[in-house]
Amino acid sequence: MGRVAVAYSGGVDSALLLRMAREVLADDAVAIMNVTPLVPPGDEEGAVQTARSMGVEPIIIRSDPLAVPDFRRNAPDRCYVCKRVIFTAIASAARDRGIDLVIDGSHVDDLSEDRPGLRALAELGVRSPLKEAGMGKEDVRRLAARFSLPCADKPSGPCLATRIPFGRAIDMEALRTVGDAEHFLIGLGFRTVRVRHHGAVARIEVPVEDIPALVGKRQLVVERLNQLGFAYVTMDLGGFRSGSMSETLGRRTGTDRPMPPE
Repeated sequence: MGRVAVAYSGGVDSALLLRMAREVLADDAVAIMNVTPLVPPGDEEGAVQTARSMGVEPIIIRSDPLAVPDFRRNAPDRCYVCKRVIFTAIASAARDRGIDLVIDGSHVDDLSEDRPGLRALAELGVRSPLKEAGMGKEDVRRLAARFSLPCADKPSGPCLATRIPFGRAIDMEALRTVGDAEHFLIGLGFRTVRVRHHGAVARIEVPVEDIPALVGKRQLVVERLNQLGFAYVTMDLGGFRSGSMSETLGRRTGTDRPMPPE
């Protein structure tokens, strides 16, 4: 095998893939990180630190899905459009360095959900070694812990666009607002948290077991999110769940077809 470019984000999936690729290919495996306005605050710095802990200096490029009208309109195929933008740029950066093969950290558990982004990767010729090896999320975390990767137990962190309801146009202000709100809540000790943006209303999701702690910090949370522009600050009593922004789509369309996870 020749040189490969690992599509690297700093999450546990791509970090493990990078670690394994470097073990097999050494310097012939490079990390390319595409930083967009959709990346939560602090993630870029954390990703760079994780790569450096493996002796890798990631190549950082930047692109902006917000420049694409089909992404801004925020239809249910948003993830497909976004992945096309991000991975087209990564593939271009790889080719500029004489690398034809791009690999990513998708795994078999991703196949159990409707993920339009996987279709974009297939169209662009991106390979997914973890998926091809039959590895799931538990396998990834177990190996990441064995390799002592700092992100081994890092919660999943989908892009900030997943906090905005389908059909509501995505703009930089909304992304910045939810990013700052979640960064604040993480600073209060909530490792898994989503702030869903419903216009003037913030709907906070934390795991059910964390709800009492969130209630205990109610005044701090309300004050800060009011400062960020939310007139109303609410807590979802259903707790955190991946894909909650897609729940109403099934009701409106009369179908139980799963939608992209959030």
